[in-house]
Amino acid sequence: MQKLHNYIENINRLFVTGNAREHSYRGDLQDLLNKIIDDKDIVVTNEPARIVNVGAPDYSITKKDIPIGYIEAKDINKPLNSKDYTEQFDRYKNALDNLIITDYMDFWFYKSGELTNKIKIAKIEDNKIVAVEENFLLFINNIKSFTTQISQTITSPSKLAKMMAGKARLLQNVIERAIISEDESDANNSLREQLEVFKATLIHDITPESFADIYAQTIAYGMFAARLHDDTMNTFSRQEAVFLIPKSNPFLRGLFNYVSGAECDDRIIWIIDSLAEIFLATDIKKLLDGFSQKSGMNDPIIHFYETFLSEYNPALRKSRGVWYTPQAVVNFIVRACDEVLKDEFDLSDGLSDETKIKIKVDDINSGYTKSGQKIKKELEVHKVQILDPATGTGTFLAETIKFIKKDFWGGSWSSYVEEHLIPRLNGFELLMASYAMAHLKLDLLLLETGYKPSKEQKRFNIFLTNSLEEHHEQSGNLFASYLANESKEADRVKKDVPVMVVMGNPPYAVSSSNKNEWIQNLIADYKKNLNERKINLDDDYIKFIRYGQHYIEKNGEGILAYISNNSFIDGITHRQMRKSLLECFDKIYILDLHGNAKKKEVSPDGSKDENVFDIMQGVSINIFIKKKQKSKKLADVYHYDLYGKRDFKYEFLSENNLKSVNWNKLVCSEPNFYFISLNLEIDKDYKEGISLTELFHIYSTGFETQRDKASIFFSTEELENTINIFQANESEQIRTILKLEEDGRDWKIEYAKKDIEKGFIATKIQFKPFDFRYIPYTGNSKGIMAYPRQEIAKHILRENIALISPRFFKEDPSIFASKLFTAHKVLSAYDKNFIFPLYLYPDENSLTNERTPNLNLEIVKEIEEKLGLKFVNEKIEDFTTFAPIDILDYIYAVLHSPNYREKYKEFLKIDFPRVPYPKPETFWQLVSLGGKLRSLHLLEDTSLDERIIDIKGEGELLIKNSLNKKDFSVEDEKVELRLNDEVSVVNIPLVAWEFYIGGYQPAQKWLKDRVGRVLNRADMKHYNRIINALCKTDLIMKKIDEVL
Repeated sequence: MQKLHNYIENINRLFVTGNAREHSYRGDLQDLLNKIIDDKDIVVTNEPARIVNVGAPDYSITKKDIPIGYIEAKDINKPLNSKDYTEQFDRYKNALDNLIITDYMDFWFYKSGELTNKIKIAKIEDNKIVAVEENFLLFINNIKSFTTQISQTITSPSKLAKMMAGKARLLQNVIERAIISEDESDANNSLREQLEVFKATLIHDITPESFADIYAQTIAYGMFAARLHDDTMNTFSRQEAVFLIPKSNPFLRGLFNYVSGAECDDRIIWIIDSLAEIFLATDIKKLLDGFSQKSGMNDPIIHFYETFLSEYNPALRKSRGVWYTPQAVVNFIVRACDEVLKDEFDLSDGLSDETKIKIKVDDINSGYTKSGQKIKKELEVHKVQILDPATGTGTFLAETIKFIKKDFWGGSWSSYVEEHLIPRLNGFELLMASYAMAHLKLDLLLLETGYKPSKEQKRFNIFLTNSLEEHHEQSGNLFASYLANESKEADRVKKDVPVMVVMGNPPYAVSSSNKNEWIQNLIADYKKNLNERKINLDDDYIKFIRYGQHYIEKNGEGILAYISNNSFIDGITHRQMRKSLLECFDKIYILDLHGNAKKKEVSPDGSKDENVFDIMQGVSINIFIKKKQKSKKLADVYHYDLYGKRDFKYEFLSENNLKSVNWNKLVCSEPNFYFISLNLEIDKDYKEGISLTELFHIYSTGFETQRDKASIFFSTEELENTINIFQANESEQIRTILKLEEDGRDWKIEYAKKDIEKGFIATKIQFKPFDFRYIPYTGNSKGIMAYPRQEIAKHILRENIALISPRFFKEDPSIFASKLFTAHKVLSAYDKNFIFPLYLYPDENSLTNERTPNLNLEIVKEIEEKLGLKFVNEKIEDFTTFAPIDILDYIYAVLHSPNYREKYKEFLKIDFPRVPYPKPETFWQLVSLGGKLRSLHLLEDTSLDERIIDIKGEGELLIKNSLNKKDFSVEDEKVELRLNDEVSVVNIPLVAWEFYIGGYQPAQKWLKDRVGRVLNRADMKHYNRIINALCKTDLIMKKIDEVL
């Protein structure tokens, strides 16, 4: 026990000086532990004080260089349960299996993140540290137990995933903090250089956090891959890992050369070593076999990766992680490519074809011709070159291998793989973790098929590169050279390989960071002569279609086969894209899998329609075929609609091929060239109608704040309170008080503060159907509002009325009317709506103050002729004339007709709505019904005050419940909604409760937006009016159908 008394005397001597800090006691604790352990194989290392605190524990305990435990020490006299320590301690507890946390007197022991013991060996009395002798023996025994931990075999995939994730998160945190540190040490600069190389070569806008995340994942999965190839189960280390990673993946081998060598940053070595300790306790082959059998999945590698991601960062899978392409989809596309190669290109062996052709490439060992051109040399290469330009984890390439192996016969499989398969399979991937997974998957798959690699094992042609960019030469540190080699090899494929089949599942990213000049020049072909205000063609999937088209065009023939977002098949801004594809290819097959949750798609019989992925956006399988000699100006297009539940779609894809699908041949005509089935007679009828954009001269999207919390309020009082916060506080205080996210390009707190100082008007606005709010309107862009739409506001903020309509209806077709300034998403959470004011007002310096109709007078003249009535600028009670409001009411009625919406639903999904020219016999009836609807929706109809709902219970009307299904019940077509435990709203007609206007159900949306608020009497009266308006709207819509 004397050693403990000596230890306490030593730390007390330092403590009473008043100058001691946490580091002061470290040597004493190290000495104590070494004396207690008394094992020459076990070393307690007091980690040197870091140049920058990047997050490693203070002590590491190793046995024969293998980590067995860690200790984090904090200063004396500050409680270990202090909130200041919570984040760091949680990080260590989640990552480190064997951990002690101490303040040199209290020792907390953790095993697998769980607290197992707390032992106090000293305490402070009268400003001195004194011993707690009764705990000495317990402490000694626990320390000995702590350092003799026997690693238990890990047999659970979820446990391994959780432990890997903990280490990876710790690694990510250390790397990120080192990069953003202001310290200029060699180690920090090395990591920064690697980030800059990565930024220049692969992802230009990558943040330190994202880079650290990618790096950590890659190391974790690199170690996983190495252990999977390890036949010596009793040993494993990061040094051993480099020799276990297959030669088919030179980049990962190179990275692990760095990780295992002297150049590796010592701040991450201990984490990688602790990862090795985890894998040492794991038989990964056995674990994956069990995982495959238990989960019923035929790709345990990928599904384990999903398990890992769910532990490491659940949001990552959604943002850019693994969207596992269903096997039925992949198999259908692979079989389709094989079928087309056989039938359209007379290649009887299809995807397994061994035919070679001769091509000319630059001879890097020769000079230039007299004309300055590089001297070429002739190469013999395979004709059927396959490329997945967004290969992810290699699913499509793996399926191609399986498909070829299934029918392979008459030769050596290993020879075929090295001579005729690996040289033809090409893949590009941007993310290191996915890239590592793809190599791992193909390596294991080939071994499973019986492939025995030769001594000179060929690398897989899966490269870490940005598909959408040309090659960037790099130089610099070792990491840079590894990336440069990858880029160089990828460039060879991009430049010289005659790709005949492009297949895959390209990424969906609306706001793509891939904006380099090369791909922008290619995508420009899809934007020619569009004359659109906003061209939404920057989604990555569109760039990848154009990219694949480029390869097939360059080769002169081939197949482009993707599953992708299906918005391009009928989007109005995609018409030039469709034309370009029609002009390039000879045949196009569109298997529309639908499943668009945003459009609330259902099967034609009304049953549920599901997506084949866990995403909102509908998808389609697209097969584009180009022959050497194009037979006609535009391609033949074949289309098929596949609706239904997910399993039904999988079954359909598994049981059918390109020949067996009952395709509908389309007539793709100017100007839109739609890739969907349309009734041509209805098409002609619809196009003869009046478009809102043709009728109204001026229109615009609604205003957009970009920070609703700071700009939109339920009352003027709340508005004033927030303005006071802006005026009384600095930027970061405002951000904290209002819980605002980080500043963006067009909304910054400083901009908002300065804008408010210039003055504002508290303005009532239309936020959602029947939902009115208040904004501090200044009219200035990039102020308290990002886009105040001054050009339209100057008209609608005066006496006026406007139609509100989206450009196209992804959800239920809807239109609305308002006399108020209108937000940009009144009718849908997904699509912006446009405002069409009925009147325009002159500028302030104009000689007249008279408003004029915002109408195309040529169209108005045609209406005059068809109706035999005279048009007047302002409404008069005379049935020999009609006014702008009559036109608006007529449009309002037509677009509220259920029959009209159903008949033209395909067209209403595509562009701004059209209405037929009015007929004399029905015009005034529709005007009357449209006017009644307008009055209801503006809440001006006095009949709306009739009481229809009731309150049950006593107490304040606090909306405490979340208002989901468990909070309401239905009986006799009436809804009872429980606001809280004491109070309910009753007698809500079911028709009103379920009624949709656009993407919203106003009877539900209005209340859900007020969860946590207390409603008053005025609120309930307003809600009663909403319910009345919805019920009456339903009745009038039915009457419109009778007239129309």
